[in-house]
Amino acid sequence: MAEPSKEWTASALQHHDGPGDAPADDTNKRAGLLHMPTVRRLGKQKKGSTSPMDWGMPGELTKEEVDVFMKFREIVEQRGGEFRNTIYSFSEEEGEAYTLCRWLRARKFKLNDVVAMIEEATEVRKEARLKDFYPDPIEALGADPSIYLALYPQCYSGVAKTGAPVFWSKPGVLNVDGMECITSLDGILKYHWYVMMHDYANRLRSQKVKDPEFNRFECVAVMDLDHLTTAQVSQRALNIIKTQTAIDSVCFPETMQKMLIINAPRFFSLSWKIIKGWIDQRTAAKIEIISSRSSWEKRLKELVDKDQLPSDYGGTGPNTKVTQMENASEGVRKMHTELMHLRAHASHIFDVAAGEEMEITVYTRGTTGAIFSIVDGASKKGTTYVDNVDVTHAGPTDELSPPSSVLITESSGRIAGPGKIKVRADSKGGRFSAENFLLVAKVYKQ
Repeated sequence: MAEPSKEWTASALQHHDGPGDAPADDTNKRAGLLHMPTVRRLGKQKKGSTSPMDWGMPGELTKEEVDVFMKFREIVEQRGGEFRNTIYSFSEEEGEAYTLCRWLRARKFKLNDVVAMIEEATEVRKEARLKDFYPDPIEALGADPSIYLALYPQCYSGVAKTGAPVFWSKPGVLNVDGMECITSLDGILKYHWYVMMHDYANRLRSQKVKDPEFNRFECVAVMDLDHLTTAQVSQRALNIIKTQTAIDSVCFPETMQKMLIINAPRFFSLSWKIIKGWIDQRTAAKIEIISSRSSWEKRLKELVDKDQLPSDYGGTGPNTKVTQMENASEGVRKMHTELMHLRAHASHIFDVAAGEEMEITVYTRGTTGAIFSIVDGASKKGTTYVDNVDVTHAGPTDELSPPSSVLITESSGRIAGPGKIKVRADSKGGRFSAENFLLVAKVYKQ
């Protein structure tokens, strides 16, 4: 853990002197100032004015804001305990001034509102804290995280020029029906605690070790809306997103440095013009919407070095699909998912290359169930690998309870390539029942 820094003075909080009493031009001032110069210090603002992006940051506070900061600091030290732990959820390395200002900005330096927010956050995280914020992602989610990420692609990959981790999300290809086959809203909630308190927090601390001047514990988010349609913006999809943002807005305030929304469809861009007028200037300044690939690639390269950008977004870093597979079970080379909307009968063919072997698991919430078999998909008279495997959900049917899964290749073992593997399903309810079954085919080296 980093050594505690000296206490920031009122002058430092207003004039970029850094903690202690050193003057602003002292060459030995603390390395904890913003890694990137503020807008005002770059000379783009008139003297005495502050850019919306710098508002509420250490070194940019008004006298009134400094007074609130000092009172808040005193309250934090007096109350201590879980109240203080909630504030320093990313650990002491973030630094006192940056941590406290982050919470103060979230409620526009209204002290009573800030205290109430922290009390609410302490209560919200209480149950998760007792479980150490679910350090095992598989146990938290109730499924292999790589399957979850295949259905809702998102990952951290690379860091921005400011040192902030870059988060990539693709809600345009969110498969809600598939996600409901593998986990529950409760599982998504627990997994999000794991991501924020273990994955994201570790990335911030790691960056701090690499660059001691990295103090703004924030991320750059890239939201790719390619393939998004109005039909996908359903209540079920919104519930998944709300489950995550509800935690972030209360427990991890002011952690978004910049958001780029790319490949936005026309209906979203038109809606944004209206929404932008409803939010404050600072929040609006953090969000950019760019539909043209050439334009968003150029903007991304202004924010992120090319070697930190994924190859599928114009850089030379790992493809986001490769990064997502880092969460896969040991030995898994690649994975295929297929959602069956089963009414009576359905089938799907997976290709297995030479030197590979495949195992197939079926996930469902279907209480009527289906009978599965696996045959050689290249010939009608080919090998039958698996026959008459029953896949039926036997647990509670509420959306908070976990679904069921069956490894349908358990009796046969992994099926070796090369070949075409045909999975057939026959509903136990016939044509009068329609249920979802998610096929997950994991490919290993033979």
